[in-house]
Amino acid sequence: MEDNILKGVIFDFDGVIVDTEPLHYRSFQVVLEPLGLGYSWEAYVERYMGFDDRDAFVEAFRAGGRTLDHDALEELIALKAKLFQDVVAGGVTAYPGVVDLISALSSELPLAICSGALRSDIEPILHQLAIDNAFSAMVTAEEVAASKPDPASYALAAKKLAVAFPGSGILPSGCVAIEDTPAGIASAAGAGIPVLAVTNSYPAEQLGSAQRIVSSLADISIADLKKIVSY
Repeated sequence: MEDNILKGVIFDFDGVIVDTEPLHYRSFQVVLEPLGLGYSWEAYVERYMGFDDRDAFVEAFRAGGRTLDHDALEELIALKAKLFQDVVAGGVTAYPGVVDLISALSSELPLAICSGALRSDIEPILHQLAIDNAFSAMVTAEEVAASKPDPASYALAAKKLAVAFPGSGILPSGCVAIEDTPAGIASAAGAGIPVLAVTNSYPAEQLGSAQRIVSSLADISIADLKKIVSY
């Protein structure tokens, strides 16, 4: 069936392409600790890692029994983004094999990014890694009302690829999402996209709803991704 042919690949960003989660965590704490709302790394992994910045701040204030209006939220997001960009300017390292995989796939298939990060967080890192021209579509935190695990971001990413390549017949079921979190897997699955999960952030037993789970993207090929779509 046409639906079972691989037509596109959609990458999560944090935790899949680069290990920026510790940088996000530290940036959040610089903002939140003076407000008495800081939390541990363990709490970040358990509760906050799947959120975009907006929902992460909302949750931190909710957990602290505090209210947060729209203007204050926007100020916090902007401050955290500046802190994060300052750190990233010092350089980041991609996960093993992922840049080679993206480079190989980009010559064969349409690629997209679907991330809860801000576009301003993502683009400088893609440029540093020299893969900023590999992606034909990008969905970031600014473009959807609800973060993962809501399926809206992945549904929009698949739609953007279909619009960018109108003759390719791209459907969600013909794409593969590459994810590292339970929230991301749920988001992609909710949009009808099969998932390859990598254990960069969570152990395999927490990623069990993905079609395939690997410990690294270093040995993944286009043939492996085609098999996931054909399941």
